[in-house]
Amino acid sequence: MLLSFNVLRHRQTSTIAGIVLLVVLALFPFLMRDNPFLISFVTRILVFAFASLSLNLILGYGGMVSFGHALFLGLGVYGSTILSFHGIDSGWIQLLATLIACCVVGLVTGSIALRTSGISFIMITLAFAQMFYFLLVSLSQYGGDDGLRLKEGSNFSGLVMTDGLVLYFTTLLLLCAGLYGCHRLVHSRFGTVIRASKSNERRMKALGYPTFRYRLAAYVLSAMLCGVAGMLYANLTQFASPSYMSWTMSGELIVMVMLGGIGTLFGPLFGAMAMILTEEGLKLITHHWMVIFGPLIVLVVLVSRRGLAGLFDSIDRRRAARETR
Repeated sequence: MLLSFNVLRHRQTSTIAGIVLLVVLALFPFLMRDNPFLISFVTRILVFAFASLSLNLILGYGGMVSFGHALFLGLGVYGSTILSFHGIDSGWIQLLATLIACCVVGLVTGSIALRTSGISFIMITLAFAQMFYFLLVSLSQYGGDDGLRLKEGSNFSGLVMTDGLVLYFTTLLLLCAGLYGCHRLVHSRFGTVIRASKSNERRMKALGYPTFRYRLAAYVLSAMLCGVAGMLYANLTQFASPSYMSWTMSGELIVMVMLGGIGTLFGPLFGAMAMILTEEGLKLITHHWMVIFGPLIVLVVLVSRRGLAGLFDSIDRRRAARETR
């Protein structure tokens, strides 16, 4: 009974912290209305938090270490930019094209990669991402390695995403909806199968669950969510580059998930905020910021295996221990 009470308290503390952070983010533009740079900077955090949320769905809850997840971020970026290049600025068409592209690519790559596990899964996802990376580098009509500028912002019935405040609140609303949807999904029967397959897929198969189809569905859903994040990122930077789908970008998303708390609801938000704020802060101090940033990540992982979100667990345990004594 005491253990159940402690777990409940931990969940409440973590959830309250996440909700408070979302409220602060909602009020932030009103406090910084005269500083568009800071609004754009925080929008970047929200976009990567949304992208990390999509990765956490398969990495944190499904145990699928995708080292090519930035492929879908890049598809979302280029889906908006290429259509805008051809004079199609309707956000609804761009969104539909992005979702279809990510769904098809996710189905194809997931159907192949999910037949393996471990290092093989990692290398296959990495190979697909690099394949699309070099494909876009070779497309000189769309800028090739130099990238392509966004001609017109995504227009959703009069709401243009290149407007700073429109993009900010749209991204924040999508992040809130994604967090709520992820919570409901993880605690549904579908999410239970995904989490159980991470622990013991052989046993789940013996119980009669088609784990491959469940994992593939989660993989495709994650790909589509990341594509939406890419579409938002295209309107933020107003530029598309093949580097957005490189293996280094996938590595950054993995670091954000692990830093914030792998397999936790608000972990992607905590991780994206901590990583980007720390990175930009260290850049102001020294050009060799990566020498400092690397050990900091290692330190956080050593102190708390569940990242920043795991610190709530340690705080609650110490508090519970004091109350018990």
